[in-house]
Amino acid sequence: MDQVLATACCSAIDDEADSLHKLSQVIWANPELLFKEKVAHDALTDFLEERGFAVERRYKNLDTAFRATWECAHDGNNTKVPNVVIICEYDALPEIGHGCGHNLIAQAGAAAGIGVKAALEKFEKPMGKVTILGTPAEEGGCGKQVLIDAGAFDDVDVAMMCHPSNFSRNHMDILAARLGKVTYHGKPAHASAFPWEGVNALDAAVQAYNGISALRQQIKPTSRLHAIISKGGAKPNIIPDLAELELMARASLVKDLHGLIDKVNGCLNGAATATGCTVDISWEPYVYSDLQSNQAMLQVYDKHLPRFEPSPGPRGDNGVAGSTDMGNVSYVVPSIHPMYRIGEASNHTREFTAVAGEGKAQEPTQNQGKALALTALEIMSDLSLLENIQLEFKHMTQLLK
Repeated sequence: MDQVLATACCSAIDDEADSLHKLSQVIWANPELLFKEKVAHDALTDFLEERGFAVERRYKNLDTAFRATWECAHDGNNTKVPNVVIICEYDALPEIGHGCGHNLIAQAGAAAGIGVKAALEKFEKPMGKVTILGTPAEEGGCGKQVLIDAGAFDDVDVAMMCHPSNFSRNHMDILAARLGKVTYHGKPAHASAFPWEGVNALDAAVQAYNGISALRQQIKPTSRLHAIISKGGAKPNIIPDLAELELMARASLVKDLHGLIDKVNGCLNGAATATGCTVDISWEPYVYSDLQSNQAMLQVYDKHLPRFEPSPGPRGDNGVAGSTDMGNVSYVVPSIHPMYRIGEASNHTREFTAVAGEGKAQEPTQNQGKALALTALEIMSDLSLLENIQLEFKHMTQLLK
């Protein structure tokens, strides 16, 4: 890569270090749940617009989504240039706030965009377009799939983001997932005087839960099943006429998830039959896909990161992990989702929330912004590399049909 471009990129990110930290702090101090991230949306769009990006607020009719773009001036020949998307997340978790560090993901995305823009401004001919895409509702709303369905990725060549954690790894083993809700309907009765007149919905929920627990013995080691009983009655002397479970099914590949859900449905329907209840089973319309990291893109990322973090910390190898709607993006365009270490605490804990707001998270987050920016610039400047990335992606999608 041209050293002038690399220097311009990294210097621009360094120059904005204080303002990027403040941006992250605004988001961290105002945790907002899925599709309600108004403070984060406004803070990010104002920040990027002030720095010369063309900003589209409430993008694709999603109140808290946005798109911010910057493109080299055209040469008069309408030359098509690569469009690289850098993704920001910024929703929080119920009760514990930014326990997954999405404030830092937003910061790194903004930093990367600033770096790419600064480098492109040094270039004398059309080279590329950088798009910073604000994606709401990663934690449960599958916001990226909503944007995919709305056409937000139709003109995109590659996509990338990074994610803080307690380990560093250039990819994460992401599982396909689907959320569900189950309601059992019975019949209330006095639990002591007339129990034979009742139909116990809680019994159905308990049997369903136990059935799912037994099913875990018969599923692949890479699959996961989670369930809680969210409603189970009002008082112990009333036979519950309504009980609810919340479910999550995960599999290593999205194509394996459907068969797993069929088995779960068998447990749920069987519990209804056994107790005399009726049951409503509702699976969320959006499925979280597994993540297919593009290896050609990762090789570029791995080449650039060591210049900022010669020893980035433990290289985690903890097998299967969580789920993210970035997996959905990876089935649409070539994508990467590296993880980076900010401390000892693990994600989705109050301890991680604290670390995500501390100053020590700043240096690794800024470094990730630089590594993503340089990865984007190399893809823009080497069309043969982009062709290899796209060939790998095409091969992957054919294999997974």
